[in-house]
Amino acid sequence: MITFPPRKNMRFMTTLGPTLGMMLGLLLSTAVITPLDSYAAEEKKGEKAPAPSIDAATGKILTEAIDALNAEQYTVAAAVIARLSMDKLSPYERGRVEQILATIADSQENYPSAQAHLQAAVDSGGLNEQEISQARYQIAQLYLAQEKWKEGAAAMEAWISTATKPNSSAYYLLAVAYYQQELYKQALGPAQKAVDLAEKPQESWIQLVLALHLQEEHWTQAVPLLVRLINMHPDKKSYWVQLSSVYGQMEKYPQALATMQLAYDNGLIVDNGEILRLVDLLLFNNVPYRCGTILEESIAKKTVKIDTKLYQKQSDCWIAAREYEKAIGPLGKAAKLSSNGDLFVRLGEVQIQRNEWSAASDAISQGLNKGNLKDTSYAQLMLGIALFNQKKLTQAADYFQKAKSSGKQRKTAEGYLQLIKAQAR
Repeated sequence: MITFPPRKNMRFMTTLGPTLGMMLGLLLSTAVITPLDSYAAEEKKGEKAPAPSIDAATGKILTEAIDALNAEQYTVAAAVIARLSMDKLSPYERGRVEQILATIADSQENYPSAQAHLQAAVDSGGLNEQEISQARYQIAQLYLAQEKWKEGAAAMEAWISTATKPNSSAYYLLAVAYYQQELYKQALGPAQKAVDLAEKPQESWIQLVLALHLQEEHWTQAVPLLVRLINMHPDKKSYWVQLSSVYGQMEKYPQALATMQLAYDNGLIVDNGEILRLVDLLLFNNVPYRCGTILEESIAKKTVKIDTKLYQKQSDCWIAAREYEKAIGPLGKAAKLSSNGDLFVRLGEVQIQRNEWSAASDAISQGLNKGNLKDTSYAQLMLGIALFNQKKLTQAADYFQKAKSSGKQRKTAEGYLQLIKAQAR
């Protein structure tokens, strides 16, 4: 069973709030509160300009607003900022104010407004290169929060191209933006980059790389990813089932069986469909006795759906293992539940294998009476053989005559009729 993460269920959380509040608090605490014209005087002297300053009154308001932000009192913070006259602020101060306004908008999930304020912060001329880079990264995140995948991908690509050391989270978000657009080939590179860069990549990141390889039917590349996920979470059944399915796609059926068997032995395989898949793999890999045993255990535990197909499958396991006596019970139950008589004929064949001729003729007769057979002439031939071996030659001859009407059974039926004539002399 190959599964993929749902595109529309991926959620993003922006990180403008507490992080920005703490950053602004640090900037305010280290800023030199001196008159702006003092900078001009220093520059005229050719000396290096000191750190950006904030007017004392403005600094007091900004500090009050940041305290409200850190207390998650966003309405209070907005009211405090409203006391400022934006046209009187320096570029540096205006950049701080726009960052605060972006944080408030983000807290209200007003992402377009948050983006606008972040862009205004960038355009203010008051942010340093690192702050501008961070703001552009946050703008990209906000596109993703609005599910604007195309714009988000473009913004994240632009940020990565200019960032000194793009982090693994950025590559993951870029990959998700492409994945949401069903651009799987474009998503694969950044998704793998995110995993490679992370010291301990998150489970969801590896899942995304896996989903992209599965989408492109890269079965070989999917195997080590699933093994890695199993090592991380050996109790997660879905990874075992997926690994088995991938091996099946690669036609590596022994490995597909071994994976499912390990999961079963660890108590993970308990659902009807998964147990039946394991049983089918056992039959396909010529391990029929184990197949029959597992179905016996599952029926006892009531972990499988009891119906005609289940009993038939169980009988197939025992027949393949040449455990004909064990096959009789489930095959008889399947025959009674079936809408046609074919399984009674099959039961008759098993009884013939056991040389139980009377039981064979009884079963095949029930099959003919139930009707809707795939091959009535074959059933008539088998019943004739069962009666012949019970020395009921007249009854046997009647069924051989009926079977002779079919081209497929004519030669065999005529041979038995010759034997009956010879014995009658």
